[in-house]
Amino acid sequence: MKAIIGKKIGMTQVFDEAGVMIPVTVIHAAGCRVVQKKTQETDGYDAIQVGYDPARLKRVTKPRQGHFAKSGVAPTRMLVEFRGKSELEAGAEIPVDLFEAGSRVDIVGTSKGKGFQGVVKRHGFSGGPATHGSKTGRIPGSIGNSAYPGRVIKGKKLPGQMGNKRITVRHITVVGSDAEQGLIWVRGAVPGASNGYLVIRESGGKGVRDA
Repeated sequence: MKAIIGKKIGMTQVFDEAGVMIPVTVIHAAGCRVVQKKTQETDGYDAIQVGYDPARLKRVTKPRQGHFAKSGVAPTRMLVEFRGKSELEAGAEIPVDLFEAGSRVDIVGTSKGKGFQGVVKRHGFSGGPATHGSKTGRIPGSIGNSAYPGRVIKGKKLPGQMGNKRITVRHITVVGSDAEQGLIWVRGAVPGASNGYLVIRESGGKGVRDA
């Protein structure tokens, strides 16, 4: 089980040995430490809790301070649990070069929140005519049915909250890493805005070829 927490820095481009340009997302992942190790004997399942991004002590509750102190790790903003067996013990630091270049990973992040949006922006509706006195504009139009079933079917595309959701992109290729600077480069885009937290974990099963 390989996994690490990081923060999205932004996007740039690198060139491979053949001179082909590759778009990459730069992720900072230095300083991830194991806060707690769970086992079948003590907790009923195998897992590790990983902390990332140092937090100010006054911002951490007393119970959580004790939780971090037990493993000798400074309090962090992020605390994520990864299921599965691990050789790492509490207090150990997860190396940034955990994933080799060319390996596949799944990346979990929170997409950019765009507030309450209409159907044209949220679902790509074309809207009504913009001339000849039309009053339809960007409205969704009729949403109901006739006497049967006489209700709006669940899942109907309507205005509402757009973005700000947990998104997982699968089978992303790791382009490289820099342990000295604590950076990981992955091919293509990942969810969320700059400085957003990401969870990077080893992909399972066969992956699809990314662009």
